[in-house]
Amino acid sequence: MRPPGWRNPTPAARYDLIVIGGGTAGLVCAAGAAGLGARVALVEKHLLGGDCLNTGCVPSKALIAAARGARDWAVAVTRIRDARLALAPNDSASRLQALGVDVFFGAASFADTTMIDVEGSTLRFRRAVIATGSRPAIPAISGLRDTPYFTNETIFELTTQPHELLIVGGGASGCELAQAFARLGTPVTLVEHAEHILPAEDVDASRVVARHLSRDGVQIQTGVTDPQISGEVLVAAGRTPNVDGLGLERAGVVVGARGIEVDDRLRTTNPRIYAAGDVCGHFQFTHAAEAMARIVVRNALFFGRKKFSDVIIPWCTFTDPELAHVGLTSDEAMRRDARTITVPLDEVDRAVIDDVTDGFIRVHHERGRILGATIVAPDAGNLISLVASVMQRKGTLAELSSAVFPYPTTALSLKRAGDIYRRESLTPGVKRALRYYFRRRT
Repeated sequence: MRPPGWRNPTPAARYDLIVIGGGTAGLVCAAGAAGLGARVALVEKHLLGGDCLNTGCVPSKALIAAARGARDWAVAVTRIRDARLALAPNDSASRLQALGVDVFFGAASFADTTMIDVEGSTLRFRRAVIATGSRPAIPAISGLRDTPYFTNETIFELTTQPHELLIVGGGASGCELAQAFARLGTPVTLVEHAEHILPAEDVDASRVVARHLSRDGVQIQTGVTDPQISGEVLVAAGRTPNVDGLGLERAGVVVGARGIEVDDRLRTTNPRIYAAGDVCGHFQFTHAAEAMARIVVRNALFFGRKKFSDVIIPWCTFTDPELAHVGLTSDEAMRRDARTITVPLDEVDRAVIDDVTDGFIRVHHERGRILGATIVAPDAGNLISLVASVMQRKGTLAELSSAVFPYPTTALSLKRAGDIYRRESLTPGVKRALRYYFRRRT
C-alpha cells in the first residue's frame, strides 16, 4: 500500500485527471479514468486503500466474523491481518501502475487553480478530484484528551485483548465493535448522547439491536452528554473531513460545515475540480464513495450531467441482527403522509425456522411506489440491496408481490409486503365490483 523505496515518477506535462487521495473514491476515479485512456495521476499521503482497507470496513467486518465464530482473540487478530492481506492487491501501487496511473506518495497542496505541488514536484491538470476522505471526530468530553484512547485508526492494531472497554458513540461503528468485543469476552460499556443508540435509524429498529447487544453483555447508556472516562476508551463519535493542508483557498475551493461544498454533479466552486467520498460530507460509506467516483469520471472527463441525487444509496449496520435502511425514514414518511407496511419476522417462515424472529421489514410507499425501507434481520444488508435496486428504477410493491423468490428465504418477507399492499388496495368499491363480477359469471 506504500512500497518501501518507492520513487515518484517524473510528472507528465499535463494530466487529464489528478486524484488526491487513495481511498475508495480516489482509487475508483483513477482506475476508471485510466481504463478509458485518460492520463491520470494519483497522490496519496499515507497508505493506499484508505480507511476501508486499513482501518474501516475490512478489519471491522473481519473482527465481527471472528467474534461470531470462534470468539477467540488470537483468531480475531489473525483474521483481521489475513483479510487485509488478501484484499490489499486490489488497491496496491503496482496494480495502479499497471493500469497506467502515475502514483505519487506525499502531501498534495494546490498551487493555484490548475496546479498541485507534491514533494517538490508540480503536477498540472485539466481536471482534478479531491478524495481525501475523513478522520475520526473527537468530541469535547471532560478528561478525554488527557486519557489515551483508541479510534478506528488504532483499535485494529491491538495485539492484546482489552480488559474492559468504554465505547463513546452509539452509531454504526460503535455498535458493531461493542458487540464484537463483548462476544470476544471483553466487558463493554457503550455510551450515546442521544436517547437511543443508532439515533439516525428507526426507533423500533434501534431497540431490536439494543436488545441483542444487551444479551451479548454490552452495557448500554443513552442520554449521556459527558461520560465518565476511565479504563480503555474507544472513540466512535462520527467523522470529520480531511481538508487541512490542501491549499484549497488557492484553488478557489470552498469548504462548508460538512466538508467540501459540491453541487449535484459533484463539482466544487472551482468547476475544474470535483470531490468525492467522505470529504464531501455526504453519505460516508464505501459504496457511496464508489458511486460518487463513477459520477466524477463521467462528468469531469466527458462533460456529463449525471446527478448524485439520482442515485439511491442504502446502508447497513453489521450487528447481529443487521440493521439496513434506504430512502425515507419513518419520521420522514409520516411527514410526507406516506403509507407504511411492516412485516414482523415471526410472520416469515425462514425466520421462524432459524429461530431469529426478533426483527421486521418496514416499507414506506406512495400508491405502491417504494420510498424507503428499514430491515432488521440476519441478512438485512442483502435484502436492502434488492429494495434499493427496485427503488432505483422507480419500482413498486406490486412488482415485489409478482416476483418469485425461493422458499424458504427471508426475501419472501418483501413479497409478503407486496401482497399486503395489494390487499390494502382492494377498496370497498373495488370489492363490490368484484362481487358483482362473480355473481354475473355464468
